[in-house]
Amino acid sequence: MTDIFAKPELDRRTLLRRAAAVGLLATPAVGMLSACVGGGSDDSDSEQATGTKSADNPLGIDPKAGVEIVIFNGGLGTAYATDVDTPLFNKKWPDAKVTYSATEQISTVIQPRINAGNPPDMINNSGSNLMDFGAIVKAGQAADLTDLFAAPSLDIPGKTVAETLVPGAVEQGSYDGKPFAMNYSYTVFGLWYNKALFAKNNWTVPTTWAEFTALCDKIKAAGITPFGYAGANASYYMVRALLTSAGKIGTEQVLKDIDNLKEGAWQNDAIKQAAQAWGEIGNKYINKTFLGLKHTEVQLQQNQDKVAFYPCGSWLENEQAKDTPPGFEYAIAAYPSVTAADKLPAPAINAAAGEIYFAAAKGKNPAGGKEYLRTMLSKEAALGFTKLTKSLTVVAGASDGVTISPGLTSANDAVTKAGKDIFMGYLFDTWYKKLDDESRGAVNDLMFKGGDAQKFCDRMEKASQAVAKDSSVTKFTRS
Repeated sequence: MTDIFAKPELDRRTLLRRAAAVGLLATPAVGMLSACVGGGSDDSDSEQATGTKSADNPLGIDPKAGVEIVIFNGGLGTAYATDVDTPLFNKKWPDAKVTYSATEQISTVIQPRINAGNPPDMINNSGSNLMDFGAIVKAGQAADLTDLFAAPSLDIPGKTVAETLVPGAVEQGSYDGKPFAMNYSYTVFGLWYNKALFAKNNWTVPTTWAEFTALCDKIKAAGITPFGYAGANASYYMVRALLTSAGKIGTEQVLKDIDNLKEGAWQNDAIKQAAQAWGEIGNKYINKTFLGLKHTEVQLQQNQDKVAFYPCGSWLENEQAKDTPPGFEYAIAAYPSVTAADKLPAPAINAAAGEIYFAAAKGKNPAGGKEYLRTMLSKEAALGFTKLTKSLTVVAGASDGVTISPGLTSANDAVTKAGKDIFMGYLFDTWYKKLDDESRGAVNDLMFKGGDAQKFCDRMEKASQAVAKDSSVTKFTRS
């Protein structure tokens, strides 16, 4: 049988920035997912471990049944699972053995097990080899997490799990109105720089485009590349930068229209203005050799103070921990306002929940998988995750008042400054692989090859409408 989970590879950071649309609706263009996809029979449900529900056991797990978890081994590492979450789980359920494994090849390892009807109980779906989660949901392979989010928090008295999370966290993992994913890591996106380098040179972080280009001139005169990203495997960092600017110019509706494949969406003036502004940065202030470099190579140059500004998400500090020299202080700035008429203010930022974790509906112990997720969503576990990964979680206030690292502190400050002007961004990159690929090539041409804004918009509009008219592509809508 054809493997419906097979798909082109996405970079692992895609999941760190992935956030499902609120009230996500999937409208298949063709018949989806045959009944035999995922393998296994309905008889497996009767063999699943269950227990008696009670106030102390709201999900009704079998206290003695084992729980198998698989964690993606990437930028976040795996210590949070082995050193924080599993000990906390076993503190409450000492007779439930947790079987743990980690892999960089989630789809390669997990997909055959799903197809065979023998999946792990809890899975961290991430990485360049991630599985198509929309297909997993439609095949009935992901457990409905409604009862998890309605269950009491493990360590925040008087609140359900859902009530302890940042706004939108449950909805971001929902499909057809039901939650199937826990998007755990809360990622802040923007311009990253070395605060110590800026202080040494008396450089002020810009809030307007005029200030941005003026500072780039100063940085260039000092012999430092003002702005850079890796064209070989991280061009979507630049796509996000450009579209974040477009969202600030014209509001998030501009990005929703793109996600919904609306005709003319890529020709919106906000996108043209953003592409024009960023294209000039590429023409004047980027090192053209970066087109052939990978993300770690450019990030290392920033650690060596050879690159001033780098567009990325808040996983950057942890990812570069081994290469960051003493005295280097990661800090993040919101992308500067492109025009004086931007509809969102300068502090507005793009931040979203990402990094999918889910319980397998057809595993041996789906209730145990959900209970493991409840453990992760405790305040104690969330704080432990943040300390180990230097990444925020969707557990609201879990790291308040705790000084962990310069970059995390800066990201927290950026969220506070943005206030109500935090927007989720776009989703087409995880919905439509062909459109994502085209955006990466188009932005590289714009930034490295002297491309112009109109050509960028024309190219993306053509690609978008090709997807819209392709009946073989499952369409998603966003409100």
